Amino acid sequence: MPDNVLYYGDNLDILRRHVADESVDLIYLDPPFNSNQAYNVIFAEENGSGSGAQIQAFDDTWHWTMETAELFHQTVETGGVRVAEALCAFRNMLGDTDMMAYLANMAPRLVELHRVLKPTGSIYLHCDPTASHYLKVLMDAIFGAERFQREVIWRIGWVSGFKTQARNWIRNHDVLLFYTRSSEFTFNKPLIPYREGYTRRDGSKPTGKGIPVEDTWNCHPEDVSPSGAPLDSIMIKSFSGEKLGYPTQKPEALLERIISASSNEGDVVLDPFCGCGTTVVVAQRLGRRWIGIDITHLAVNLMKFRLRDTFGEEITAQYEVIGEPTDVAGATELAHQDRYQFELWALGLVGARHAGTGRGADRGIDGVLHFHEPAGGSPTREIVLSVKSGHVTPAYVRDLRGVVEREEAAIGVLITLEEPSQKMREEAASAGFWSPAHNPELRFPRIQILTIEELLAGRGIDCPYLRHGTATFRRAPRDRRPEAETGKLIEE
Repeated sequence: MPDNVLYYGDNLDILRRHVADESVDLIYLDPPFNSNQAYNVIFAEENGSGSGAQIQAFDDTWHWTMETAELFHQTVETGGVRVAEALCAFRNMLGDTDMMAYLANMAPRLVELHRVLKPTGSIYLHCDPTASHYLKVLMDAIFGAERFQREVIWRIGWVSGFKTQARNWIRNHDVLLFYTRSSEFTFNKPLIPYREGYTRRDGSKPTGKGIPVEDTWNCHPEDVSPSGAPLDSIMIKSFSGEKLGYPTQKPEALLERIISASSNEGDVVLDPFCGCGTTVVVAQRLGRRWIGIDITHLAVNLMKFRLRDTFGEEITAQYEVIGEPTDVAGATELAHQDRYQFELWALGLVGARHAGTGRGADRGIDGVLHFHEPAGGSPTREIVLSVKSGHVTPAYVRDLRGVVEREEAAIGVLITLEEPSQKMREEAASAGFWSPAHNPELRFPRIQILTIEELLAGRGIDCPYLRHGTATFRRAPRDRRPEAETGKLIEE
């Protein structure tokens, strides 16, 4: 297995097929769950036939389905006595509700995470107070209650009581459940180095290396550096350049603290619900090997762009992506399995972001790209994209041309799995060319047709002003810090 891997797919399947026993040093997971729903909604009875694992980005809900019921029975039968007892007790109390579906889906994944964790390994499960009590019981059953180390409270932000209409106390924190595989585990206590000339209040000199981070509340302000913020006060500011638009994004400083404390350089860090990739970015920066898994191409594309934007083009040679189509046959299979995921994957091939908030709400636009001409003060120009995974006809080209005219876009691109006909190419050619204002002599086809085969072979959109790899969300800031500045805290 390569040192660093991004997997596209259901993490339960990926863990079972690709991750070996006792091969991971540290696991961090922030599984999706919609904590904004009221309890009476969470516990409402649900019926459905969709796969419980097929959760699109930003849809953090789980439902009791036939697939979920089957997963529940499999875990009860094979997950061990304590796991079976816990799941059966949950179901007797909760019934076939959304919360039970969540626990039924989490249980086999936690069983697999226990399997892949090294004897000296640690796991941090990030959750909200809505489900943390159930998850702690479940983790007690899987890891053993004696392996519970701490419940860490992480403040999600400064929340003012004047900004909420809820008739309740304000929710302002998440929970991290910290477990280990055994009693012997890696833990590098984060310390803030003593300033030069530091003495205790009684005048004596300290004997240790620094002040424990979580004790800084009891120190003089001049003895606490900015890097020494207690874990529960680390957050992303609303104006931070770190924010990429992913609603469940966690601050890099939070992951830096966890990874530094519970792993060493060269160790393997795993995030099975990788989202926008904060864990893998921080693991890369701190010299750890890493495994990231996500079930949506939206997230996988974002992680690839974020890694490149943060570390430069050379990072692409340091990891492998497994599960994405690499040829037309694989693309065809993905299209048959899930046309929406095919659409997200195809847009990722040209670095486009998805348009709209859901299927069918795009007014004929599946993706967009923006660029600027080199002339100073040039307006933002737009390229609109349409993705087709089935049979295509000249009508699709005419429709795209209409969208380009309606949106006053510079260029329209039709991405197709099927080879376009000669009539389609003639229809595209009839749309003429777009020329930049600063140089009217330059001409680029107004309507361009690109096949998946061509994109996989390296062909791209004919427009020189595109910045390679325009991200699905905001671009991640480039990591320009010297290595010496990436670890400001010292280890005990």
